[in-house]
Amino acid sequence: MKEKLWERIMTIKAVIFDFDGTIIDTETIWVEIFQELTKEKFAIDVPLEELVKCIGTTDDAMFKYIEQQIGSKVNREEIKKLAHERFMEKKSILNVREGVKEKLDEAKEIGIEIGLASSSSREWVEGFLRQFELWDYFSVVMTKEDVTKVKPDPALYLKALEELQVEPHEALAIEDSANGALAAVEAGMNCIVIPNQVTASLTFHEKVIRSESFTDFSYETIL
Repeated sequence: MKEKLWERIMTIKAVIFDFDGTIIDTETIWVEIFQELTKEKFAIDVPLEELVKCIGTTDDAMFKYIEQQIGSKVNREEIKKLAHERFMEKKSILNVREGVKEKLDEAKEIGIEIGLASSSSREWVEGFLRQFELWDYFSVVMTKEDVTKVKPDPALYLKALEELQVEPHEALAIEDSANGALAAVEAGMNCIVIPNQVTASLTFHEKVIRSESFTDFSYETIL
C-alpha cells in the first residue's frame, strides 16, 4: 500500500505556488488600503466584489470602476504610489501563511520540484521570499517581467512548466484567487485553492480543489 501511494505521488513532478495571497497574505492589506484611498480621494466606496476582480491580476478593473463612478479619468500612477507608501507602513504585520513552510518542506522531502508563478514584479516577490528565508526552496520563479500577459492568462504557468521541464498534467498549482485558479486550469494543470480572508467568498473554477487551510491537506491526500 505504501509503495503504491509513493508511485501516485511521483506522478506529480512539480508544485507551482502563487505568491500574493497564497504564500503571504498581502491582499487583505491591499484591499483595506485601496478602500481607504478611494474614499478619501474620490468620496466613493468601492465594493469588495469589485476589488477582488483585481486579485491575482492587474488593477485595471478597480480603476475602471472608479472612473465610471466619478465620470472622469484618474491618475492611476499617483494612486498606486500612495497605496505603495501605505502598504510599506503596514508591511511589518505581514507573515508567511500558516502551513506554507510545511508544504514546501513536504514537497522537498518527497522530491517534487518547486516553482512560483506570480503576476507581481520580481523585485516584490524576491524581496519577501528572501526576507522570510523562502527563496532557496524555489528552482523556478516566474513574474510579470517574464510574460506579455499575466493571470488569468495561463502564460506564467506555461512558462514555469517549460522551465521546470514538466508537462501540465504532471504539476500542481497552489492558488488563492479565481484569476490565478483559472490561469492554472487553462494551462492544463491540477489546482488546489486555499483562500485567504478576502478571497474566501469567491466562486472558483469547477475543476479546482478547495481547501480552507494549508494544514487541511497533504500532497498524498490531494493526489
